[in-house]
Parts: sequence; C-alpha cells; structure tokens
Amino acid sequence: MGGRAAGEAMASQPACAVAVVTVLFLLIFPCFSRAQTLSFPFRQPETCGHDQYFDISALSCVRCGAHQRRDARGTSCVCIPGFQMIANNGGPDIICKKCPENMTGVTKDGWNCISCPGGLTEEGKCHCPTGHILVERDVNGTVLSQAICKLCDENENSFTVANALGNRCIRCEPTFINTSRSCACSEPNILTGGLCFSSTQDFPPRGISTARYGELGMSFISEWFTKYLQSAAAACWVYANLTSCQALGNMCVMNMNSYDSATFDACRLFQFVFENTAGLRTIHSVSFWRQNLPWLFYGDQLGLAPQVLSATPLPTNFSFKGQTQNTKMKFVAASYDVRGNFIKWQTVEGGVLQLCPDTETRLNAAYSFGTTYQQNCEISISKILTDFPTPVFYDVYLEYTDENQHQYIWAVPVLNLNLQHNKIFVNKDSNSGKWLLTRRIFLVDALSGRENDLGSQPRLVRIATQISLSIHLVPNTKNGNVYPPLITIAYSDIDIKDPNSQSVKISFSVTYEMNQGDAHVQTDIALGVLGGLAVLSSLLKTAGWKRRIGSPMIDLQTVMKFLVYYAGDLANVFFIITVGTGLYWLIFFKAQKSISVLLPMPAQENRFVTYVACAFALKALQFLHKLISQITIDIFFIDWERPKGKVLKAVEGEGGVRSAIVPVSIWRTYFVANEWNEIQTVRKINPLFQVLTVLFLLEVVGFKNLALMDSSSSLSRSPPSYIAPYSRILRYAVSTALWLVIGIIQIVFFAVFYERFIEDKIRQFVDLCCMSNENLCSQRGLVPNTEGQTFQIAISDQMRQHYDRIHETLTRKNGPARLLSPSASTFEQSIKAYHTMNKFLGAFIDHVHKEMDYFIKDKLLLERILGVEFMEPMEKSIFYNDEGYSFSSVLYYGNEATLLIYDLLFFCVVDLACQNFILAAFLTYLQQEIFRFIRNTVGQKNLASKTLVDQRFLI
Repeated sequence: MGGRAAGEAMASQPACAVAVVTVLFLLIFPCFSRAQTLSFPFRQPETCGHDQYFDISALSCVRCGAHQRRDARGTSCVCIPGFQMIANNGGPDIICKKCPENMTGVTKDGWNCISCPGGLTEEGKCHCPTGHILVERDVNGTVLSQAICKLCDENENSFTVANALGNRCIRCEPTFINTSRSCACSEPNILTGGLCFSSTQDFPPRGISTARYGELGMSFISEWFTKYLQSAAAACWVYANLTSCQALGNMCVMNMNSYDSATFDACRLFQFVFENTAGLRTIHSVSFWRQNLPWLFYGDQLGLAPQVLSATPLPTNFSFKGQTQNTKMKFVAASYDVRGNFIKWQTVEGGVLQLCPDTETRLNAAYSFGTTYQQNCEISISKILTDFPTPVFYDVYLEYTDENQHQYIWAVPVLNLNLQHNKIFVNKDSNSGKWLLTRRIFLVDALSGRENDLGSQPRLVRIATQISLSIHLVPNTKNGNVYPPLITIAYSDIDIKDPNSQSVKISFSVTYEMNQGDAHVQTDIALGVLGGLAVLSSLLKTAGWKRRIGSPMIDLQTVMKFLVYYAGDLANVFFIITVGTGLYWLIFFKAQKSISVLLPMPAQENRFVTYVACAFALKALQFLHKLISQITIDIFFIDWERPKGKVLKAVEGEGGVRSAIVPVSIWRTYFVANEWNEIQTVRKINPLFQVLTVLFLLEVVGFKNLALMDSSSSLSRSPPSYIAPYSRILRYAVSTALWLVIGIIQIVFFAVFYERFIEDKIRQFVDLCCMSNENLCSQRGLVPNTEGQTFQIAISDQMRQHYDRIHETLTRKNGPARLLSPSASTFEQSIKAYHTMNKFLGAFIDHVHKEMDYFIKDKLLLERILGVEFMEPMEKSIFYNDEGYSFSSVLYYGNEATLLIYDLLFFCVVDLACQNFILAAFLTYLQQEIFRFIRNTVGQKNLASKTLVDQRFLI
C-alpha cells in the first residue's frame, strides 16, 4: 500500500508541474491565447492638445501633470506661469509648485521664484525695458529675491548695448561707433542692414531689392535683399569689408548674374563697386578679379568667351593606361555661405554639386576622365526646402600638378543659361562669341524667394536642374591635352503651391568633345571615291544585263535596272564606311594610352546613324529586288530520256488495236523539281545559330560593355560601379564585328568542312540532274571526256527568237495555230508547248539545228572579274564553262553576302532605335523566317507554274 501511494504521489508531481507551467505561460504570454492587434492611431506632435505632450516612445499624445502645459517642441511638459519646477528627471514627468504671492515671476531656467519689478512676459518670466539686461543671480550664482534690470553703458568708455537675449552687455557695432561715436545711428546718418553710415561719405546708389525670376517672367521684392542688399553694398564700398563684398556678390549670383544698365539691382551695385575700385590691385594677375571683391564675371566684351575656352590648354595632360596614367579630374571648390563667410575648401567628390542621391562610387565616377556621365532623378520640393534652407555658393577650380610637382588650381568658367544682359538671354545663343561667362554657382536658393518674412515659406525657389560639365580635347593632341572645362548650368524657378506634392527633375552630366571636322572630311572623301566606284560597278552590271537580254535600247526598264544595281552597290559603300568608322572609334578610343581621340557626342552621331539608315534602306531594296527576281525566275527542266519501244493499246472509237510509243516517266522530273524546291533557301550559314551566338557574346560574355562611353576595355562591370551610357557608334561597331566574324567563320566551316565531308546540296543537285538525264547533257560531261556539267549560255539572235516563240506559248497558256491545235484545252496546249520546248532544247544541245549551233569555251579572267562577256554570240551561241555553279545566284545560296549584310543591318538598325540587343535579335530572326517562308511558298508556286509540275507533288 505504501509503495503504491508513493508511486501515485510521484506520478502526480509531473502533472502538477505541467499545470503550473501552463498557467505561467498563459500569464506571461497572454497574447498567444488571443489575436494580436498590430495597428494603433497615428498621432503627430502638432496634433496634441495644449495640455498634452507627444510621447516619443509610445508615439501618442499623453496628458501633462497638474499645473503643466507642453513645451515649445511638444515632446515634454513645463510649468504654467506662476509655478516653479521642483523636480525634473530629464523626461516629461516633472513636478510643479505654486510660487508665493510676493514672488509671482519665475527665473529663466524655471527652477526658482523671483519678484519682477519690470513686469512679466507671457511665459511668466521677468521683463526688462529696451537697452537693459535681466540680472537674476549675483556673481556667485545665488538667486536674488528680486530681479534687477541693468542699463548697459553706452558712454564712450564702454559703448555697450544689450545682446539679443537680453542677458549680456556687448560692444556696439563698430560702424555705429565710427560714425556717431555712440551706440545710436541718429540722423543725418544712414542706418541700413544693421550698419550705420555717415551721410557725408561717398555712398553707393540706392539699390532696388528686386529678385528676378526670368523663367517665370516675374519679379518681386525679396525680404533678404531688402534687409541686406544696401548695407552689403555700402560696407563693401565704404569699408572694403570682405564678407560684405562676398555677400553682395552672392546676391548678384542669386539674381543669375543678370545685368541691366537701367536698374540698380544687386549686379548693378556690384558692377558699380567694381568700376569704382579700378585703382585697387588685381588678384593673381586676373583682370576680372579685383581686390576685396569676389570674381564673378569674365568681362562683358564680345568674343571673350571663345578666348577663355579655347585659347590656352590646361598645363596638364590625361592618359588611360601606362605608367603616366592620369584619369582623375580633381575639382575643388571654395564654398561661402549666404552672408559671405568663407566656409572651407572642399573637393566636389561625394556629390557636392550633384543633387541626385547615389552611392559615393557612382557619384565620384563623374570625375573619371573619359567617362561620359549621366545622372537623372526627380526630387520633391519639400525635401529640397528641408535640405537647403539657405544657399551655399561655390567657386569651382581644377587642381593639377605641374612638372615640378607643385600644386596649382585653374578657374573653371560657368555658362549660366539664365543670365540676362540688358534683358537678353545671351548665353542661350548658339554663337559662343556672344556668351558672358561667370564663376560662382549655387544649387538651391530658397532664401531670395521669401517676400515678407525670412522665417516663412518661400514664394519661389530656384533650383539648378541641369548641370553639365564639358571637356574639349585640344585638336591634333597626342598627349591628352584639354582646354579648360566648362560648367553649363540651367536653373528652374518653381512657384511653390504645395511642396509635398510638387517635384522637380534634376540632371547632372559630364561630356567629352573633340573637333569632328577632320573625321567628316575624311568620311566625305571616302564616300565620294567609293560612290564613284559604285557608279562604275552599276554601269558594268547594267551593260552586262543589257547584252544578255539582247536589247540595245536605253529605256525606262534599263534606268530602273541601273538604279536597283546602284542601290545595292551604294549600300555596300555606306556599309563599308560605317563599319570602318565604327571600328576606328572602337579600337583607337579603347586601346589608346595617351589620349588623342574622344568619342563623338550623341548629337554628333546623327550623321553616322543617317549613313547606317541609308545603308539599310538601300540594302533592303537590293534584297527585295533579288527576292522578287528569284520567285519569278523562268526555269525549265529538259528531259533527255527517249521512249523505249512501243506497246499495243486499244484505240477508243476505232474498235481496234494499234501500237503506241511508251511514254517517258514524269517521276524523274518530279523528283528533280523537289530537289530544286528544297535548295531554294539553303544558306551557307545557320541563321538561328548566327543570331543566338551573337546575342550570347553580347549579353552573356559581355562584349556589349565595350560599347560603353568610358575608357575601360573590360567585358564585365561590377554592379556597384557606375555604368556609363552606350555609344551608338560603338554598339554598331561591336555588333558588326561580332556578326561578320561569326558569319565568316560559318561560311569557312561550311565550305572547307561541311560541304567537303558531310553534305554539299548544290553539287548533289548537279549530280542528281546528270544521273537522271535531266541536265544539259546525256553523259557526265557535255564534251566527251570532260567533267563540265554546268554552263552559262550566251545565245544568238536566231536561237533567241525561236526560244521566245515557244516560251510565249508557255507563259500565255495558248499559242499559235501552227504549233497547237485550236481545239485543244488550255492544259493540253501547255503540255504540248512544254514537249515542244523540251524537244527543241534537246535538239539544240545535240547540234541538230546547224543554223543555231554553239561552241564551248572558258571565260577570260577579266570577264570573270567584271561579270561581262566580251564576245558577241553572232552566228553561234556560246557555252561558257561554269565551275562555280552560277545558277545558285537564283537561290539564297548564291546571295549569302547580300543576305548576311542585310540581316546585320536590320539587327543594327533595330538596336540603334531601341538600344536593346535582345529585341534586335528576336526581330532579326523573325524577319528571316518570314522572308524564308515567302521565298519557299511563292518560289514553289513559281516552280510549279513554270515547269508544269503539279504543286501537290512538291514537298
């Protein structure tokens, strides 16, 4: 019994333990026993009530304690007036205690009660009259029972006034003391911008406080200009105050450096000071940079800009590779705040001049020489106002090291497109001789657009929406010399309605240019020379065609034939020029060490793209002409087989039996026709393999990266790095190079290996014709003991006339009564005409017609080269030995060069239009299949029509 009880007790312990754990689990984690609520009300500090504060942990409004209200920030509580603070642990929980009746005020820090003889502020603090300071403690920090309002000593020995907080006496502004020997600027002295000037001094003209917004066509009185323009101009002019001169210059820059001789605005005042300080020395021998003044302009003389931009190269050079590699442009900027204080020297790397956010690596890629840079984004106005409450001004320089390793800086000129000179936007003119270059820039100005209160939201904001840095290569340089860079900047004036819903598009770019005049001249020369050769080639082809058709007259058909030939030859000229140009830029730009060439800019590529378009259009015309010729070609199979005996057959209607010739089987003709039908679109390359291989090399292997507008020759790019835009010329060069290389490799492989060891369909067709007695010969060679099986034939006039009479019957499906029975059906007439033609050609080849005989010869070398036969077939026709199977010219096989170039140009035109290799490859293969289908389908119908082979037997 005892053991059993013990066992039951022991068994009950685990059960109790499980129960206890379960209860604790439910108590500690009650959320597991019911659904969680993961949402709560959205509150902001400004939505809390007067007696509530915003709890930064709970993100909700919480009521303050007794006798408390929220502080200025809204995230804590303070005592209400008449109550002192007796406990504060650094959080929102404080304890307040009412002050005694005789001490109704509270000290500035809120910890002590104090009597205030001068009255109280709204916050319950002591108030003192103007010119007095408030004293609440003695020198050792003991709180006074009654506050003291102490008058600052304005006498000559002290010259002090109360500071802005009213807790210290400070020395008066120096201009007050110098002008009036007191802390007051009484009449007739002039008080402006917090400065005092004597009425007897040479004071600058009164300026107007107008901020110009030329893009919007409006202007208004700026509060910033109202307060500080006149004082800055006076302090700069009268006292040569450096910060005032800088502040005056900044206000001129905020007005877009615009100058109007009839208006004394910021820039007119700056110009007045500049002109009236001509006696002062210049800085660093720069005539536009006057002592004490900022350097804002390069002068206003016409024709000065081209001298600044292209008269003197930079005394440094750049190179892509080698021991002297130098690809880093070190731009630095002297930065100033809006009040004219110098902030610091700083490098522009890290996005100093780039409003669009990005990684530091990509931002800094803008200053890698030779890398065309393009950055675009859209930024909300609210973010811009938050990030740029006041403008920062930059004077940009290019740092370089001379041959003695001394560091120098070169001033970078600025072309401000918003600048107006006497109300004319001179910098938007295409003639650089009319430009007015400047120096100082800013990115955002949200200050001058405030009308009545500097603390209010600006009415207008001015943003640098387009910044472009352009570098020009010195002509004929071999060492990478460049002219001074030019910053082109365009500002947009934004009329602020709702900053949270408004946004602005920003762009930053770096471009490289070189004089393309020599390249254009060389291209024009090549085009002229090759174009002339194309004319001669087309004339020869037309003459050869005229001799072959036996027509001596130059008619409209002849002109059209010449134009078609010329289109094909001219397409080849444009193709050669564009491929040569593209490979030139690809090789010489990517492989150069010391920089001597730079890629054409996108606008300069338009001429090249036009040449490519011309090449494609003309090649497409040539291709369509060949396609139409092939699907309408006249073709005739001569059946050499002779009847083999006679058979007895019953003759219907005559009740008897007679012997008849055994008909020749038509199946051999059907078989040969099928073989011809199969080789109509045989090519020396595999189109699908061609497209896929080129696409694989471009997209997977990375050859497309060679088309990027940077100096790198690498086939890969790391994802974090900046990817430069593509050059259309380089994309074309890389595409054509790969397409031609893969195509030539396929053709060589097809000719050297495939046709020799696997299958030669053209030769197989010739052998099939010979074996089937369907060729032009009844033995292996037409001439005994020879292997010649194919010929080009120049026929005499008599032979031609006889052939045309029979051929007309075939094509018209009816014929003259002397050849065909009038009572026969159309099909029977065609059959008889076919047998007539077959019999005639067989007899002709067997030398039966002595008046239409022929002889066999080889073509001369010059005839082969020019494609023209010199000998006229006067009395006898001429059979030219044709070991090259020229009959393939009416097949795809014999036009591989035309097809290859046409496909290549189609691929490149699509890519140039869409900048997408995958789409170009897909459309190229699609059009190949479409034209192959047309060639097969229509060619099959033409074959059936011309050879009288039933189309149902053509597989």
